[in-house]
Amino acid sequence: MNTITINVNPRKDLGKKHSRKLRKNNQVPGVMYGGKDIVHFYAHENDFRHIIYTHHAYLVNLSIDGKTHQAILKEAQFHPVTDRLMHIDFVEVSPDKPVIVNLPVDLTGSSVGVREGGKLRLRKRYVRVKGLASDIPDMLQIDISDLGIGHSILAGDLTFEKFEILEPKRAAVVSVISSRAAAKSFGEEPVEAAPAAAAEETAATTETPEGGKETGKEKEKGKEKESEQPKK
Repeated sequence: MNTITINVNPRKDLGKKHSRKLRKNNQVPGVMYGGKDIVHFYAHENDFRHIIYTHHAYLVNLSIDGKTHQAILKEAQFHPVTDRLMHIDFVEVSPDKPVIVNLPVDLTGSSVGVREGGKLRLRKRYVRVKGLASDIPDMLQIDISDLGIGHSILAGDLTFEKFEILEPKRAAVVSVISSRAAAKSFGEEPVEAAPAAAAEETAATTETPEGGKETGKEKEKGKEKESEQPKK
């Protein structure tokens, strides 16, 4: 993985009140687990942009009080309305201990199914993997050159020497579906109006006492004529 260094400040005052005060000053509270001690810190929200708004996974060097901790991003929490970063969690890693990372998927190659008119569907944008931090890439590259229409690449189809995939083996990562199936999935399938029109015509037609057929409009005309006759 690529490495990035972020300078953070130790956080001694905990609690919601202090967290709100930090956020008013565009500071983001955070925490790091996995080491000997739980480390609480904060930093400006812009300092975390490079590891959040990206399509790469990073090994982060958190520099705090002159000491550097290697960590990976575990979770980022955002405001439901403003979408601003509210809190960030890291997990400290060791060179000799495996870590679990959500790797972004990077598709390479030109699918034969897409060239034949199929539609590419990325089922998983991130895939969980496990391995040493030094052996995990910054993204999971998957070659889709041989992927045809109606076929998928499953998590069980992916094998790598230095790390393992933790997703269920039958979970689809990427698929190519037919154009008709793609249109149906988006509600674009043409609707046949003939059966509905036939049903409407049948519902509007009734048998007359003479054995003939009388339409709904003819019945209405008959009612109008009856109403126009003088009452005795």
